[in-house]
Amino acid sequence: MKAAEDQVVEDEAGYQDDEESFFQDIDTLQKHGINMADLKKLKSVGICTVKGIQMTTRRALCNIKGLSEAKVDKIKEAAGKILTNGFLTAFEYSAKRKQVFHVMTGSLEFDKLLGGGMESMAITEAFGEFRTGKTQLSHTLCVTAQLPGEDGYTGGKVIFIDTENTFRPDRLKDIADRFNVDHDAVLDNVLYARAYTSEHQMELLDFVAAKFHEEGGVFKLLIIDSIMALFRVDFSGRGELAERQQKLAQMLSRLQKISEEYNVAVFVTNQMTADPGAGMSFQADPKKPIGGHILAHASTTRISLRKGRGELRIAKIFDSPDMPENEATFAITPGGIADAKE
Repeated sequence: MKAAEDQVVEDEAGYQDDEESFFQDIDTLQKHGINMADLKKLKSVGICTVKGIQMTTRRALCNIKGLSEAKVDKIKEAAGKILTNGFLTAFEYSAKRKQVFHVMTGSLEFDKLLGGGMESMAITEAFGEFRTGKTQLSHTLCVTAQLPGEDGYTGGKVIFIDTENTFRPDRLKDIADRFNVDHDAVLDNVLYARAYTSEHQMELLDFVAAKFHEEGGVFKLLIIDSIMALFRVDFSGRGELAERQQKLAQMLSRLQKISEEYNVAVFVTNQMTADPGAGMSFQADPKKPIGGHILAHASTTRISLRKGRGELRIAKIFDSPDMPENEATFAITPGGIADAKE
């Protein structure tokens, strides 16, 4: 028995090594002459790993209260010594990509469309009109992310940022019943925050980064439902569009970095708008997702959702780096997103 236990520990140690390169704690910079007070300042803005420093510009670091340019240079230099800022061969990168996992959606057809589910280290965006199943999908993912899945996926916790007050814990109970899991355990593993302004939404991401760091490898999914709602309210009219897009770009860049730094899946929902210029062309569907090119380029995979008959909904790959344009039909059931019954 002892030998078996040792084996498990060794396996975990091997896994740890992989994770290690991922979650190099910012405290390791102390060995390179960076003092604790400065590290605290970095942590206060959600930079908790060495990779996090690499992902932040000097200018942004200089904006942190109490960090001078000289200190920032020293911190950057120390981080550079720990991380190899170089190139990898495609083969080495493909080995690194083995850490990517998929969170199932609850519908096999939908999973197949996405190549296995919502991918980690990526942002998946679902957009559609109201009642196309965006929030239902978010709720279902809160439960499915906690279930063990394929390829050794062990399940984990979820963070849900709600901008439109659409989150309903009771909904999770119905979905938990479908998968025969304990209500309290499911609700316990979902960390919920309500965002009231676009600035608040950005601040919550600092908390998210700190939380992902504190419980390394425990969280598997971050959901924002919906990503643009507050930006739409806080910045109105053409005059504020440039500022809105700039703030949005910063937030999306932060999201992308968080997903890569902590190996989590990020799922965001988005609203649609009528495209005033589309009437001039012969487009079949004059509605488009909001957020413009900035959101379009930031999302790794974009899915458009539309209504089918009754409870049926159709998901279509709108844009993806590796999945072909395809469609899948799924149903909204009391137990969340499921396969459509013929």
